[in-house]
Amino acid sequence: MVNVTIDGRNVQVEDGLTVLQAAGVAGVRIPSLCYMPPLNDVGACRVCCVEVEGEDRLVAACNTTAWDGMVVWTDSPKAHRARVTNVELMLARHNCNCPTCVRSGNCELQRTANDLGLISEMYEKELSPITDDPTFPLQRAYDKCINCLRCVNVCDKMQGVHVWDLINTGPEARVDVAEHRSVAESDCTLCGQCITHCPVGCLTARDDTGEVEAAIADPDTIVLAQIAPAVRTSWHEGIGLDRELATTGRMVATAKALGFDYVFDTDFSADVTIMEEGYELLHKLQHRDDYEWPMFTSCCPGWVRYAKGKAQDFVDRISTTKSPQQIFGALAKTFFAQKAGVDPKRLYLVSIMPCVAKKAEAHYESMRGEEGGPDVDAVLTVREFDRMIRAHHLDVAHLDEADFDDPMGVASGAGHIFGVTGGVMEAALRTAYSVVTGENPDPEALAALRERDGWRVGTFDMGGTKVRVGVAHGLVNAERLLQAIRDGKEELDFVEVMACPGGCTGGGGNPIHDNEELAADRAGTLYAIDEAATLRFSHENPQVIQCYDEFLGEPNSEIAERLLHTDHRTWTMPNEEPLPAYAEAPGDFREEPAVY
Repeated sequence: MVNVTIDGRNVQVEDGLTVLQAAGVAGVRIPSLCYMPPLNDVGACRVCCVEVEGEDRLVAACNTTAWDGMVVWTDSPKAHRARVTNVELMLARHNCNCPTCVRSGNCELQRTANDLGLISEMYEKELSPITDDPTFPLQRAYDKCINCLRCVNVCDKMQGVHVWDLINTGPEARVDVAEHRSVAESDCTLCGQCITHCPVGCLTARDDTGEVEAAIADPDTIVLAQIAPAVRTSWHEGIGLDRELATTGRMVATAKALGFDYVFDTDFSADVTIMEEGYELLHKLQHRDDYEWPMFTSCCPGWVRYAKGKAQDFVDRISTTKSPQQIFGALAKTFFAQKAGVDPKRLYLVSIMPCVAKKAEAHYESMRGEEGGPDVDAVLTVREFDRMIRAHHLDVAHLDEADFDDPMGVASGAGHIFGVTGGVMEAALRTAYSVVTGENPDPEALAALRERDGWRVGTFDMGGTKVRVGVAHGLVNAERLLQAIRDGKEELDFVEVMACPGGCTGGGGNPIHDNEELAADRAGTLYAIDEAATLRFSHENPQVIQCYDEFLGEPNSEIAERLLHTDHRTWTMPNEEPLPAYAEAPGDFREEPAVY
């Protein structure tokens, strides 16, 4: 322990803490814009500068270690003057048109400037003229960047994709896409972690609310909404709704109040995903010598983009089963259209997702229906959903709860936990165990997969069949697991990868809370829903059974293959190396329906 005096307050803190951390112990708030523990402590913004007795120059509190006997003044005239000047210089290079910024009211620069009492701009504006492709799902407003380097460090240290870099030096230094490319030309996985960790409105997801509003306003269009599992854990955060009131039924009622004609549960198609992917895994296990191992899950489009851009040696091992979003889209415009007796061309399907990569996935050429149109017409992040709620001034707290619509509105607990890291693996093995043994496992038998380590492996006994499984979340952790597989240190059969830390509950489309990581907290909501569910196995979902009985026939049938599976080589990442033409392996599960 060391003794430190901060603004006249004596405090004893653990040796090794920074001045910023020590000030927190003392109850003194020091503003900062770039600080983001544990990834970013470079002192780039200089807003946290403080005066230390005995030092000639101000020091950055975020990366200066407190020492015994240190005397710090966080708001001395010298420190205050420097802080104000540094923020004024940022504002001179920042587009301050706050009313039209998606981060207005939730912007750290706006908050800091207001706290400092800055009501006028002291310097002439010098805004960046650089623009990006407005159609790409991730948007960067160069005239709002404050060079805090958060995006650089998140992408490097958390995700290992290295999209962003510091370009040039001195007064010409700026954050830009590495190797002088546009973001659309990069290996960006669209995980969106740079968006949720940006302190201002520089990085955002493409806004698709206008297209959705136009579809809702068209009397000839039937607008469907599908809502992903993780959305029910976070949708209330951006509208100030108490968690106790943020029930699934109220979420459905809110979507109905916005004008959606039908509101369905993506968790239904998560259960269908388990049927397709689970049977795919079992078939491959029965013909082990015909395949390369392990088989990887395919539900996370950020992971698929990463594999195609950074780990192409594993692309052919990814399950061909489409993600729940796309399976729902394919079934909505076939199975549902038939049940409802409507022309599929009149259907406009909107996905509400905690994800940015889903915006790209929905428009891959391989995700189009048999009539040529997209299975999913538009994707809204949770933040966009919240913006629509606020724009229509809905008093959500007083809405009566509503149920999801049929016949794709019932889901199992297994489908619900798709939104957490390890949930897809757990759901798949619950059903695989049942297929192999003829009985259901203890739903909690796979609880070990819920550990929060970056990646973990284990063995699951399916009635005498030992299956080695792995789970990774966060792409740096995924790459470490992939390298262990390459090196022969891990021999696995089935691996789940989620691009975002914590899985979808930590997705890049969720509401933003600066320097707060809420994935684990949100995950608890989904586990609680699963635990309380009377239906906990995908293969027992009555609406899934109905869908197979009336339409699909059986898992991996010819029609299921045509509608619910994909070839990951039909689209490419910008820097993807050319791959040889696809050839089906002998005994491929698509050659004939599997019989168990």
